[in-house]
Amino acid sequence: MTSGFLRFTIGALVVLFALSVAEPYLVRIFFAADEPRAIAVRGDLGETEINAVSVFEQAAPSVVHVFGRSGGGRSLLGPRGGGVQSGSGFVWDQAGHVVTNNHVVAGADEVSVRLADGEIVPASIVGRAPNVDIAVLQLARPTRIPPPLPIGSSDDLVVGQWTYAIGNPFGLDQTLTTGVISALQRTLPTGRGREIADVIQTDAAINPGNSGGPLLDSAGRMIGVNTAIFSPSGASAGIGFAVPIAVVNDVVPQLITEGTVPTPGIGVIVGEDAIARRLGIEGVVVLRVVRGSPAEDAGLQGVDMQTGTVGDIIVAVNGEPVESFSDLTSALAEVGVGETVRLLVLRGGEPREVSVETADVSARR
Repeated sequence: MTSGFLRFTIGALVVLFALSVAEPYLVRIFFAADEPRAIAVRGDLGETEINAVSVFEQAAPSVVHVFGRSGGGRSLLGPRGGGVQSGSGFVWDQAGHVVTNNHVVAGADEVSVRLADGEIVPASIVGRAPNVDIAVLQLARPTRIPPPLPIGSSDDLVVGQWTYAIGNPFGLDQTLTTGVISALQRTLPTGRGREIADVIQTDAAINPGNSGGPLLDSAGRMIGVNTAIFSPSGASAGIGFAVPIAVVNDVVPQLITEGTVPTPGIGVIVGEDAIARRLGIEGVVVLRVVRGSPAEDAGLQGVDMQTGTVGDIIVAVNGEPVESFSDLTSALAEVGVGETVRLLVLRGGEPREVSVETADVSARR
């Protein structure tokens, strides 16, 4: 009995071992899908998916790829070559105006636009507004002008509402990313001492190449122009910024008609804010007064380059404290061109009030 049980046990173990060795082969024989599998039936797309599809289908034909070339090299309309910068843009009107970021075409000698249908059209720069990073292009003889994107409002946005960004990140045409408005009323530097106010922050993926493309709401209306990302690596980190459409809608018509946007100023070159802070100076240090400017007419004084003596320090405009150059430019922008402002300055440690008439300093740039 014991001997028989032992033989049975050994035999069972041998069979189990054989089955374990043969299992992969048996599985392939009996379960391999050697014919096309049946397609699983699914229900309708979800409401959010349907909306995203609809927004993309309506907006994508009006989003374009902008190319700029500076210096020598091959033509943008010929074989690919070096020295080409690119970004996104969108059709503004039926006259063939295209809006993009100023930094996309800054320094470009030649500009071209690739429409959504693949047609490549030469373009000229109509106007640029570096202070808000917006530029307007004019298409030259396109076969067909896509419809302009509908304009929304950036004044009634709320954190958490859906956003859709369409552009050409890394040169990949017609790319859609989605997200939400992460924050509002951000400020974004666009140049030395200049800032865009009320900038929209979104977590919709914004990457190099998205610059100049539209940021849309869930109704497919444009609420901003994608302009920058915050990322140590240079790729999307979920923090993207867009110029609000209220600013764009004010600037673009001026660029179309005038080619520039008046920039209120008084004609001073100022010191870096960081240096002033390190020196314990609270205010804007006037380094130099531009010859023939309102500041010169008003008697403002810059730094004495021979002795290094500090001249005027602007500490207030029309009674409002000024601590940085962006504060100064914001205060002047609120006043506008051709208006008189009261500056409170410190000269030799003594306060004095100076009246200065603002002028358009964009032509001096």
